[in-house]
Amino acid sequence: MPADQAELTTDQVLKRDIPWETYTTTKMISGTGLQLLRRYDNKPSSEKAQLLDSDGPAYVRLFVTILRDIFKEETVEYVLALVDEMLSGNPKRAKLFHEKSVASEDAYEPFLRLLQNGNWFIQEKSCKILSLVVSSRPKSEDAVNTNVDDVLRGLVEWICAQLRQPSHPTRGIPVAINCLTILLKEPVVRSSFVKADGVKLLVPLIVPASTQQSMQLLYETCLCVWLLSYYEPAIEYLATSRSLPRLIDVLKSSKKEKVIRVIVLTLKNLLNKGTIGAQLVDLGLPQVVQSLKAQALSDEDLLEALNQLEDGLKDNIKKLSSFEKYKQEVLLGHLDWSPMHKDSIFWRDNITYFEENDFQILRVLITVLDTSADPRALAVACFDLSQFIQYHPAGRVIVTDLKAKDRVMKLMNHENAEVTKNALLCIQRLFLGAKYASFLQV
Repeated sequence: MPADQAELTTDQVLKRDIPWETYTTTKMISGTGLQLLRRYDNKPSSEKAQLLDSDGPAYVRLFVTILRDIFKEETVEYVLALVDEMLSGNPKRAKLFHEKSVASEDAYEPFLRLLQNGNWFIQEKSCKILSLVVSSRPKSEDAVNTNVDDVLRGLVEWICAQLRQPSHPTRGIPVAINCLTILLKEPVVRSSFVKADGVKLLVPLIVPASTQQSMQLLYETCLCVWLLSYYEPAIEYLATSRSLPRLIDVLKSSKKEKVIRVIVLTLKNLLNKGTIGAQLVDLGLPQVVQSLKAQALSDEDLLEALNQLEDGLKDNIKKLSSFEKYKQEVLLGHLDWSPMHKDSIFWRDNITYFEENDFQILRVLITVLDTSADPRALAVACFDLSQFIQYHPAGRVIVTDLKAKDRVMKLMNHENAEVTKNALLCIQRLFLGAKYASFLQV
């Protein structure tokens, strides 16, 4: 891509003098179209605004026709710059593309086609304009215009391509993210973006920002994540990627309230989804929220959101000591010395839950003894079996019936001292029973 082409600005392009008359001789522009252009072209923005107020649909129809029929690059750039200027001055003018008098034209087609143009200026303007135009359509249009979904999918394809390999070294990704913030309210865009593995393309962009430009990119990336936090298939990816620790890292370092606000609202949305609440507690979010509340924040809505997030985290901390948290730890194979293992209240309050699904949790603990190579997991599994023996009235009988004894005894010769200690405790409790087991010290 030539450097001058990559660095073109709308103002530079609009300084050109386009010979519109030559297009009328070849019948590419009608006489009426030429009159409209003469009234509009090179006029002050206030005059252009008046013309758009009085004859907006006619100008939109003309611009779309030129982009459809004329392929000379300088002219295409010029008309895109005119439309960009028109929408930058008043984004609500995007609705002009959906007026009845414009309906006979396929207003989307030229912009969608131009996304594939090798010229960066043309790509950038086409994406920005098309994003605004398609998102401003009346929803009743979807019933009659069957190609809207194709247009949205085409935009997602271009956006993902830019995020993977930008056409412009510094503007490719920011433009793609900016358009994505406009489009992610669309269900088709959310599903297409997730199917295209787009969520993982956002994760590297969630990093603390130092410049104004990078701050805006960070904010808009977080805005995209917030919009995706309402969409279940995206939530599954957010839960298993590096996005949560990255969001919290940004939250710790950011001084911009708009960035803090959008991350707090995102985490509030995600808090009660699957295991995310537990992850956020483990990542130290409660302390980060307390630190933020201690700052002199001016945004009352943000303070309210922080309070709600804090309350939700407190609820999750309570649940983390519950059987569900324990069950999740065992089933995922993440056995570690979290507080509940040695908490007598936890075992007394939850012992009957171990009977669920034909003693599923006990069976998993016994499987860990057979299959795990992690000394910590083996030690915790032995200890938990000994706790079950101590706190369940029929603990000895149940553990014996599940054939755990031989497996535990093998571990008494394990090379790791923590494993042998807890295997011995388990065997002692198995032989002594609940009546005497409580005297054994861990």
